[in-house]
Amino acid sequence: MSSATESAVMPAALAPRQRYRLFAVLGGLYLAQAIPSYLFVAALPPIMRELGVSRTAIGAMSILLLPLVLKFIWAPWVDRIRPFARAHRAGWVLITQSLTILAILALIMVGPTEVNAIIAIGFVASLLISTQDIATDGYAAKYLPEADRAIGNAIQGGSVAFGVVIGGTLGLVLYHHIGWTGMLVTIAAISLLPLVAAAMMREDDPVPGTAPAPRPSIRAFMRRPEARQILWIALTYRASEGLVKAMEGSYLVDAGIPLDQIGYLSGLSATTAGLAGSAIAAWMVKRQGLSFVLALLGGMRTVCFALFAAHALGAVVGVWPLFGAAGFQTLIRYMEIVALYSLFMAVTTSEQPGTDFTILACAQLLVYLAGSMLAGKLADAMGYGFLFALATAISAIAVIATVRMLSQATIMNPAGDGAIKAG
Repeated sequence: MSSATESAVMPAALAPRQRYRLFAVLGGLYLAQAIPSYLFVAALPPIMRELGVSRTAIGAMSILLLPLVLKFIWAPWVDRIRPFARAHRAGWVLITQSLTILAILALIMVGPTEVNAIIAIGFVASLLISTQDIATDGYAAKYLPEADRAIGNAIQGGSVAFGVVIGGTLGLVLYHHIGWTGMLVTIAAISLLPLVAAAMMREDDPVPGTAPAPRPSIRAFMRRPEARQILWIALTYRASEGLVKAMEGSYLVDAGIPLDQIGYLSGLSATTAGLAGSAIAAWMVKRQGLSFVLALLGGMRTVCFALFAAHALGAVVGVWPLFGAAGFQTLIRYMEIVALYSLFMAVTTSEQPGTDFTILACAQLLVYLAGSMLAGKLADAMGYGFLFALATAISAIAVIATVRMLSQATIMNPAGDGAIKAG
């Protein structure tokens, strides 16, 4: 095994009690950041629109995604700086979650129609949530044993699904029944509960001054050949998805599907797929390995995209093929995240786990958002059929390229025989 491989995070197997404690902590940590995230992106826009806020103004809230894409820039500082003497990543979680709760409460003073103020507060909250995500991902990457990485990422998927329900769905229900202030106070109170997970975090980072440690940096990540190999996979595998996802809702509307049915499809798919898909993916990764799972999911994703293309070109008719493709596509996305994030964890190092993981996570998000930004222009210029057919072709090429790169990924497969396993 190379020295680079030896630097990767390889925690020893945990005792059952420690293992379940870690799972519970990760569930709480990911839920902590999911609740406020989906309050801002899923609950607030419909409320604002109902009160007459323009679609252009609501669309400007997409700037809240910017910190999620750029967080790799300050990820080394999260790995480098310890807020409290004996609480490194736990300290970051405590600080960022507490300030995020204050940001939620600050919305009470501005009201649901003050777009500029909501965006300003939301941007601060997004910076805090993104920073918290670096600390949480770093903690998961460092302390999850190799055999439990898929389970840990499945827990993340399930926590995100619950975050959608609490921050998004419950937020809307609360607003309908008890108003703006009641909704925000309730969501802020619920967001206090996951702070218990931060208090339960156990870290073995050396106390500053007790031992020299490499300085976390993006440059340190890029110097490692195995890290660059996985970075190419991050930039390739999901290159097609933004093209379809960005136009999926618009196409369903143009195909004559009522808005309420689209809403039910979206909500039901997200909650069921987040729980079921994450669990299935964790089981498959453990049994079949990452290479097989990513190839299978990529192939099924390509079929879903092809079904959208066939419908748009008139080769397939009716609404049920669309419902099936849209719902199954959501399931696949949750499963992909479990597999991809397990792969990303395999290349993180104990010295800078948050930085390593965040670079890879941001890379796959960047190509996803790039596709999303191009999708509308391509659909307007060439039509839905061309857009979905292009996404199908890119998806197929990406799967083939990913399998080929995985067969050569030295970090998980020094022998180059393609037998990449998670457990």
